[in-house]
Amino acid sequence: MNRRTKEQVVAELHEKLKETKWAVLTDYRGMNVEKMTALRDALRKSNTELRVVKNTLLRIASQDTDLNVLEEYFKGPIAVALNAEDPVDPSKVLVDFAKKNAELEIHCGMLNGKLLSKDQIGALAELPSREVLIGQLLSVLVGAQTGLVNVLSGVPRSFVQVLNAYRQSKESA
Repeated sequence: MNRRTKEQVVAELHEKLKETKWAVLTDYRGMNVEKMTALRDALRKSNTELRVVKNTLLRIASQDTDLNVLEEYFKGPIAVALNAEDPVDPSKVLVDFAKKNAELEIHCGMLNGKLLSKDQIGALAELPSREVLIGQLLSVLVGAQTGLVNVLSGVPRSFVQVLNAYRQSKESA
């Protein structure tokens, strides 16, 4: 790779890293092309890009970005997964793929400029997706309103039942 190509790769990667909110470093040694393609396809469904980049180029491109917190882990052959949106779906994909394929090893990650350990990435993968969390929040909000309406209508309902019982007692007497 000549110098001009390296500069282009660094400039393109730097722009991507500025937008990145979530990134994970993985060791891909021992994975064949078919498995790597399958992983890339699975990650692409969650708007995540998996790139294999030389450590020196990644170190240069990560300067002045959130990924800079991972600089000490740029050792050996690594692939970096990058996402600028929801971190839960790609975490699930990586963790599930790593469980099925022993060759893929998750090292560490970054979320909004904070370092994530392998265990924290696993915990992130266990969370429900963003859509499910929003649905759960909406059901709680609707449930609270329904409960409030039931409580507020309880007093008039009880009053009407008392009046009805009084009317029935007068009619039978």
